[in-house]
Amino acid sequence: MLDTPGLIALESRLGAANYRPLDVVLTEGKGVWLTDIEGNRYLDCLSAYSAVNQGHCHPKILASMVEQAQKLTLTSRAFRNDQLGRFYEELAALTNSQKVLPMNSGAEAVETAVKAVRKWGYEVKGVPEGQAEIIVCAGNFHGRTLGVVSFSTDPDARGGFGPFVPGFVVVPFGDADALAAAVTPNTVAVLAEPIQGEAGVILPPAGYFARVREICTANRVTLILDEIQTGLGRTGKLLAEEHEGIVADVTLVGKALGGGFYPVSAVLATSDVLGVLQPGQHGSTFGGNPLACAVARAALRVIVEEGLVERSAELGAYFLDGLRAIRSNRVAEVRGRGLMLAVELHADAGPARPVVEALRGEGILAKETHGQTIRLSPPLVIERAEIDWALERLARVLH
Repeated sequence: MLDTPGLIALESRLGAANYRPLDVVLTEGKGVWLTDIEGNRYLDCLSAYSAVNQGHCHPKILASMVEQAQKLTLTSRAFRNDQLGRFYEELAALTNSQKVLPMNSGAEAVETAVKAVRKWGYEVKGVPEGQAEIIVCAGNFHGRTLGVVSFSTDPDARGGFGPFVPGFVVVPFGDADALAAAVTPNTVAVLAEPIQGEAGVILPPAGYFARVREICTANRVTLILDEIQTGLGRTGKLLAEEHEGIVADVTLVGKALGGGFYPVSAVLATSDVLGVLQPGQHGSTFGGNPLACAVARAALRVIVEEGLVERSAELGAYFLDGLRAIRSNRVAEVRGRGLMLAVELHADAGPARPVVEALRGEGILAKETHGQTIRLSPPLVIERAEIDWALERLARVLH
């Protein structure tokens, strides 16, 4: 049997080097805890980038997955199945959506939204063919496909992958005046994350998205909010858009929609936008498959029945206060909303990578981003005592 160095060497020898994971080999997960092959336990403070909001291997989601896997897993959308309509009904009712289009990964949901709003622009708004523009924000992260990296401002995401897809205009995140100035008659959409996760848990100024909503409405522009990380309870609301009392025309959800068991994403939109898609114009072999729908239905029930949105709001505020109480000359800022938190180190305090490696030694698994930022986003099932346990170790490492 291979040990930790042996398994790491195996990955390095046969796998593409497109990730730089921490050198821990995990074998089991339950709730907020992970166990490596040597039996060491760790508090998960990443939640697979919000994909396991409900905790690892939640028994209710597992039971639904096993039950459905014994009956029917895949038909493709060439036929109907008895889970899809129920999934639509429950997700639409929970999010007050008019139409649902299921996909698999978050990036697929983003690509789907881009296609749909472009088609809407041509067929409904009357933008000249081939001239549609979508406004996006600097520092964005919406996935890794060629279409998505075409409007990324991250040189690592873009470098060497051109030529890129045209039709995107980049403005600073949080600057509503710059966004308003970028709108033209050919603008069909604004695409943004309510909180920029990969950029380092960057929150916009208060009132920003309310103003963006006003700009979009005044100019007949669709507002697309990428809630793949922020949605389904992560920020202390079911959808992060609720913090400013707005409703997007298109909302993208994923990650936690699969409860950590299965890749499930969805485009939630008005009938006006998704109504432009006709048979044969878009689809996915696995999107909306019965196994995915059964898992997603169970994942949503857990969020509601276990009060995970409310837990995120309460315990997120508690965790944030605890982080801000840590006295450390290395910490420049602590920020976040709900259980989507970040610790920013001073530039002269060194990079964040050695800090997350030290946290691993203390039994906490977190991840650095953009050099100086440590992301802290545990599953929403975390308990107050577990937060206290984490704060004690974070204080020790950040001293």
